[in-house]
Amino acid sequence: MNLDAFSQYFGELEDPRQSAKISYPLFDVLFLTVCAVIAGAEGWEDIEDFGEVHLDWFQQKGLFPDGLPVHDTIARIVSRLDPTQFQQCFIQWAQSVNERTEGELIAIDGKVLRGSYQRESRRSAIHMVSAFATGNGVVMGQLKTDAKSNEITAIPALLKLLDIKGCLVSIDAMGCQTDIAGTIVKQGGDYLLAVKGNQELLHHAVQQALRPFHSAATDPVNVTVEKGHGRIEAREYHVLAAGDVASQFPEWRGLKTLGVAIGYRLEKSGKQSLEYRYYISSAELDQARFAAAVRDHWRIENSLHWVLDVSMNEDACPIYRGEAAEILSCMRHLALNMLRAETTKKASIRRKQKIASMNTDYLDQVLAAGLRAMAAQ
Repeated sequence: MNLDAFSQYFGELEDPRQSAKISYPLFDVLFLTVCAVIAGAEGWEDIEDFGEVHLDWFQQKGLFPDGLPVHDTIARIVSRLDPTQFQQCFIQWAQSVNERTEGELIAIDGKVLRGSYQRESRRSAIHMVSAFATGNGVVMGQLKTDAKSNEITAIPALLKLLDIKGCLVSIDAMGCQTDIAGTIVKQGGDYLLAVKGNQELLHHAVQQALRPFHSAATDPVNVTVEKGHGRIEAREYHVLAAGDVASQFPEWRGLKTLGVAIGYRLEKSGKQSLEYRYYISSAELDQARFAAAVRDHWRIENSLHWVLDVSMNEDACPIYRGEAAEILSCMRHLALNMLRAETTKKASIRRKQKIASMNTDYLDQVLAAGLRAMAAQ
């Protein structure tokens, strides 16, 4: 595995330490931390232990010639990194390894890092907004926001860092804002936004335009039925050209399509529910593409947030020192991308992590898969 490929994107991070007091190169500590997180490390002591067990492997690569730093030193170095610089390095790397396709869906959503709550200062847990390419399961980028309400300002900032040309960007109702829609269109992408009561007039207009589908006879071809977890769920999808609604709301740049997703659920207990979810889009979506996009948006929950919590125990991570929570969140995304890029081993993310923790040959494979596109740049 060529370390030059890694250093191409992460080797220029500014070292926050005074040059006269540097005992361990920043690159060595950074590479150790990424490798440890790939192998399932959840805290500073885990990172130190991983490095001690595999010190020979690191030294064969020319790293840590004088031995490994203790966990407090690792924590002090990582927590002082500039998170903005690190995010930019990550996004440049992610865009180099992600093979975008025309019309690719990029889902954007936020997640709270519950373990980052600072008990001493009572500072709130941090909130990360992520962009996820659903087709190949790659995290494209993320930004920190201090509170859920600030997601509205974080999303445009994240979008401006990404290459979304030709992509369809899906966001839940929190991101249904004219500025966000305008940013997406300006950058050459299309939006698919959920519409709820926070846009009352628009929501009412969309609802009225799609009302004929509420009572229309259902074509079984358009209905998907799923059984499992003690319930039966049926879903159907309908689209309509924006027409008069687009004329009434010119502030929604490029508005072309309205859509409704109708969901029916029957619980094992006999309880029933019926839900209508409304959407607007700047793309000319047919029924099939709209249905696929709405379903795929939830992959950011199932294939990213759920994996981060269940496989990587993100919510249980109590690290909040300095900028460490944000940096380690980004490293988990980096590790997840690399683990998914390694396809020779058909295994879960957690199992891949365990194998990487025990077998440095496999860890080399994971790193090579994740860094291959870098070396080709």
